[in-house]
Amino acid sequence: MSGKDVLRSIVPLIVDAGIPIGSYYVLKDGFGLSTVAALGWSSVVPALRTVWDLVASRRVNGLALLILVVNVVGLAMTAVAGDARLMMAKDSAVSSTIGIAILLSVRSKRPLMTAGLKPFVTRGSAAGDAAWDRLQAESAAFRRIERRFSAIWGAALLTECVLKVVGAYTLPVDTMVWLGTVMTVVAILVAMVLGGGSCADPMEKMVAAEAGRMAGADGAVDESGPGGAAAAAEPVGAGG
Repeated sequence: MSGKDVLRSIVPLIVDAGIPIGSYYVLKDGFGLSTVAALGWSSVVPALRTVWDLVASRRVNGLALLILVVNVVGLAMTAVAGDARLMMAKDSAVSSTIGIAILLSVRSKRPLMTAGLKPFVTRGSAAGDAAWDRLQAESAAFRRIERRFSAIWGAALLTECVLKVVGAYTLPVDTMVWLGTVMTVVAILVAMVLGGGSCADPMEKMVAAEAGRMAGADGAVDESGPGGAAAAAEPVGAGG
């Protein structure tokens, strides 16, 4: 992985986790804002980043749009309620809503996590994309692994939801500000490890094999066509 790839993978974590945690303590302890106000304002940057991703990509990503909608609704509800613990539990509502949506999409033709999985597996190459599309259309085993990847992520997010709800109403708010983020990071890491080993890796091998097979088939067609191997095999000067 290159330095740019590492930076690209770290930036979302800094924006979605580091900035909210840091801004919460700065706003609360440095500027004297209430716990509710500090929690609300610290959630603005991740919401703006989601909007920016939607605008910059110039296409609607179902998962990103879902996260944005849940965040906006959650902020509106907690602003009206004015309950700091409810605001902490709101994060678990985000995870549970997204987790449930991912699990429901498992039986669809395009599970929600496929949008992030496909570019990783195909490396963004035209040959890889074509191989993916062929396997997705013709291979039941490939589709089964694709669905399993989303199932793993959905289950991980639902587990995180339960733990956050328990923590929101049993632990101090200041503790849950950072512990909730730790729970999220751990859930993501677990999903990445399980999904990578049991899904992404075998899918990458299947795509590579299919791309090679398709390239070989195209080569065979080219060689058998006009000016191909048959023509090349004609002795030099024949018929002349």
